[in-house]
Amino acid sequence: MNISTRPALANTPAGMSINALMDERFERTGDAPLLERRTNAGDTWEVVSANAFRAEVLAVAAGLMARGVNTDDRIAILSRTRYEWTLLDFALWSIGAVGVPVYETSSTSQIQWILSDSGATTAIVETAHHASLVEEARTELPLLHATWIIEDGLVEALKTDGVDIPEQDVITRRNAVHGSDLATIIYTSGSTGRPKGAELTHFNFAYVAQNAALAIPDMFLAEGARTILFLPLAHVLARVIQTTVLASNTVLGHVPNVKTLVADMQSFRPTFLLAVPRVFEKVYNTAEAKASTSKIRRSLFYWAVRSTIAYSRDLDLPRVPFPARVRHGIANRLVLSKLRDAMGGNVTMAISGGAPLGERLGHFYRGMGVLVLDGYGLTETTAPAAVCMPETFAVASVGPAIPGTTIRLADDGEVLVNGPHVFRGYHNDPVRTQEVLQDGWFHTGDIGSIDDEGRLTITGRKKEIIVTAGGKNVAPAILEDRLRSHPLISQVVVVGDAQPFIGALVTLDPDMLPGWLATKGLPEMSVEEARENPQVLASLQRAVDRANRVMARAESIRKFTVLPIDFTEANGYLTPSLKVKKLEVKRDFAAEIAELYGTTTSVTAPSGAVTA
Repeated sequence: MNISTRPALANTPAGMSINALMDERFERTGDAPLLERRTNAGDTWEVVSANAFRAEVLAVAAGLMARGVNTDDRIAILSRTRYEWTLLDFALWSIGAVGVPVYETSSTSQIQWILSDSGATTAIVETAHHASLVEEARTELPLLHATWIIEDGLVEALKTDGVDIPEQDVITRRNAVHGSDLATIIYTSGSTGRPKGAELTHFNFAYVAQNAALAIPDMFLAEGARTILFLPLAHVLARVIQTTVLASNTVLGHVPNVKTLVADMQSFRPTFLLAVPRVFEKVYNTAEAKASTSKIRRSLFYWAVRSTIAYSRDLDLPRVPFPARVRHGIANRLVLSKLRDAMGGNVTMAISGGAPLGERLGHFYRGMGVLVLDGYGLTETTAPAAVCMPETFAVASVGPAIPGTTIRLADDGEVLVNGPHVFRGYHNDPVRTQEVLQDGWFHTGDIGSIDDEGRLTITGRKKEIIVTAGGKNVAPAILEDRLRSHPLISQVVVVGDAQPFIGALVTLDPDMLPGWLATKGLPEMSVEEARENPQVLASLQRAVDRANRVMARAESIRKFTVLPIDFTEANGYLTPSLKVKKLEVKRDFAAEIAELYGTTTSVTAPSGAVTA
C-alpha cells in the first residue's frame, strides 16, 4: 500500500482565523476555565476563564496598537514557555501582526539570522539577558527599533498604554484578519544548514485545531480535559496545542522550567501530555534509577517492566490470558501506580512527536495505562500529518493520515503530504519552496512505509540513508532508536557511508551514569573513565546485539565507539528541538569514525566494541 487518506472531520471555512476560533471558545465556555497559571504561592494554580482571557487579550492588543504595532508587522518572541507568551501570541493575532518565535537557548548569530530574515521590527524577550543577546546582534538588524522585556512588567505596561484605544478599534482589526493571512513564521531548527522560515497562515492553525480535537475526542473533548505545556513555544507543536485547546474544552497550563515538571504535573494533574520521546525516556530512566537503590526493589522493578510489556503485547490478542492479567495487576499495585502518581495521577493519554518512541517504551507505557500515540509531522505541515489513533493503535507506527490529509509514498519511498494544513512556502526562499512543494504535494524528505490499515511508519531521512561499500542501503534511525533504549546511552549516530560495514558513535548520559554504576556494584567514575570501562562496554555491546537482531547482517552495527562528551544544545550538537546535528557530529568526530574502520589504530573492546 502506498497511500493513506482520511476525510476532514470539521468543516473549517477557508476564511477562518485564529481569532474566530478564539471567539467560538469564548462563546461556548464563557466563565469556565480556559487556562490556569502558576501563582507565586507555590503549588497553587490561578484559574483564567475564557472571558477573562479574552478581556486580557484585547487589553494587551490595545497596548500593542498604542505602541505602533501594525498589521503584518513581524514581532519576535524569545522566551521560555509561559503564560505571557500565549497571551502575547493571541494579542498579536488579534491585530493582524505576525509572531516570530525564537528558542530561548538561541545564540546571538541564530537570533540575528531569524530577526533579520523575518524583518522583525520589535523583539519581545523574557529577561534582560535575552535583551543583551538581541543588543549584540542589533548592528545587523536595521529594521529592529524596539526590545521589550516580559519580566520588566511588559504585560501590565501594555495594558496601561492601551487604555485610550477604544475596544472597538481592536475588534475592527481582529475582524479584518482572514484565514489566508500570515499568522507566524517558524524557523526550522536547522539540523542541516541555516534555519528556514516556514510561513503558516491563520487557516493552517484553525484547520488543524478543529480536526485534531475531533480526531481524538478521548483526549481533547473528554470531560475535565487538562494538559500542561512544557515544549518550547518556539516549536510548532506547542503553538498548535495552544490553538487546539480553543477548539475543545481543554484547560491549558504552562511549565517554564522542565526541572520542575514532575512537581508541576503532580499539582496541575493533567489528563494528557504532549512531548518528545526523550521526555518519556527520562521518566522511565529516572524510575529505573530510583528502583536501583536496593537489589529487591531493582528486581521488582524489572519484573514489573517485563510483565507490563508482555501485558501490552497480549492486548492485541482476542483475549488477554488470565496469568498475564494477574501479573499485571500485581505490577500495577506495586510499581505502575506509583509511576502514574508521579505524572499527576490522571494522565491516560499522550502524544509523542519529533522522533519514534520505540517499541519497548510504547508497550511499557501502554501497559502502564498511558496510551502514547506516536505522531508524525513537520513545521511545514503545521505539526501533525499522521497520528496513531486509539482505535487503530499499533506500537512503532505513527498511524494513519490526520483528517483532511492524504499521505502517499513516492517511488523511492519518500513521504509526500497533501492537505489544507501544508504551509504556503519558505520566507524569502522561492527556490527551496519550489523544491519541496510540487504539484500540491509537500516532499518531506522522510522515508516510510504504509501498511494495509493505512498506518504510516517512518524508517529514516532520505538524505541520511547510508549506502555501504557493498551497495547496501541502511536506514540508521531504526538502529539508533533501539540503541537509545539502554539507560546509559544518550545519543547514537550510525555511520558507514561507502564503508565495508555499519558503525556507530555513542554518547553516555551523565545523569544516568551514577545510578547505573551503583546497581552494578561499580565505583563512581566520570564519563571519560566509563567509556573505557570493560563492564560498561560489555553492557553497551549487549545493547548493540539486541538492536542488531531486527537487521540483516549487512545492516547491523559491527563496531561502535563511545565519545568523551554528550551532545547538547550548549556544545552545538543538538538543535533546540533535541535533534542531533549529524553533519556537525560526523565532521568534528571524523577521526573517531576513521578509527572505527582502521586496521591498526583501533583498540578492540569486549565482543567487538571499539573505544576512541
